[in-house]
Amino acid sequence: MYVAVKGGEVAIDNAHRLLADRRRGDRTVPALTLDQIAEQLTIGVDRVMSEGSLYDRRLAALAVKQARGDLIEAIFLVRAYRTTLPRFGHSEPVDTGAMLVERRVSACYKDLPGGQLLGPTFDYTHRLLDEELEGDPEIESGILRTGAAEPIARVADILGQEGLIEEDDVLDAALEPGDINQTPTEFPMSRAMRLQSLSRGDEGFLLALGYSTQRGYARSHPFAGEIRIGEVDVEMFMPELGFAVPVGRVQVTECQMVNQFKGSAKAPPQFTRGYGLVFGQSERKAMAMSLCDRALRAEELGEDIVAPPQDQEFVLSHCDNVQATGFVEHLKLPHYVDFQAELGLVRTMRAEYEQREAALETREAAE
Repeated sequence: MYVAVKGGEVAIDNAHRLLADRRRGDRTVPALTLDQIAEQLTIGVDRVMSEGSLYDRRLAALAVKQARGDLIEAIFLVRAYRTTLPRFGHSEPVDTGAMLVERRVSACYKDLPGGQLLGPTFDYTHRLLDEELEGDPEIESGILRTGAAEPIARVADILGQEGLIEEDDVLDAALEPGDINQTPTEFPMSRAMRLQSLSRGDEGFLLALGYSTQRGYARSHPFAGEIRIGEVDVEMFMPELGFAVPVGRVQVTECQMVNQFKGSAKAPPQFTRGYGLVFGQSERKAMAMSLCDRALRAEELGEDIVAPPQDQEFVLSHCDNVQATGFVEHLKLPHYVDFQAELGLVRTMRAEYEQREAALETREAAE
């Protein structure tokens, strides 16, 4: 298939050098440092960590720099690096109820325990370009940090106290959690495995699907029960100690959507949950994930599957942007032999068509 390529190695080497030149850009402009990317392009770095399935801000910043700002390419780089790392165990489920919250909003309650914490958000900004940023002024001489000093109760737990929302899933501690990286994909997938796929799925794809559920393409009438951003401890169980110990802390965004559910023969009328959890600050992704999670629970809740967001195989087979990118971009590679075969077939079919048309015209003329 690639025999017709001449001078391929030289051309590829030149392409790599040209890429490095374009990456550096104008030499009179100072080069970006990893610290600048990690500290000032945090939303992009957080997306790379989340969809790359690796929590490391410096590596994510390096990937963003290497990819010239192409976040999907950066995600690919991080995902590839991740495969080289040794696997030495798994952490305990993080307790988001014990999160040290930096931002926390709810569309269900105005006055709720712990209050609304706006935190760093674009929600209340005017969508106008700020020319003052061109000079990169220092707005404050000090470091402004806000947030809750103590853990804050989750909104879903408030509803749960009245029995108005379904109970949260509780994993059997004796069972090792599933891992989509080590388990062949088989449908139907468990909710835990689905959530793993959605968490590292492409934000744009999930956003479009989540939007479609709100426009009538699934049984969805959600309320944003709570969106919270903050840091949680990551713990690992140490057999030699007999208990779990903290090994680090990560920033996450958690979203719980509250959906209407009229009940069934086995369940009383109550609200149901859609859940999203991603690395870093990524509210849009967490919200889209929770909308898709709820849609994918249609069969579990006895609802008819009538739209793409409710179809496990459709959603989970196409949400991974690394796979999608590879399959789309492979079309750029040489397909000379394949195309020549198709070209010959079309020419033959066209000749046969023209012969039939000529014969038909001859018959019509004779009549």
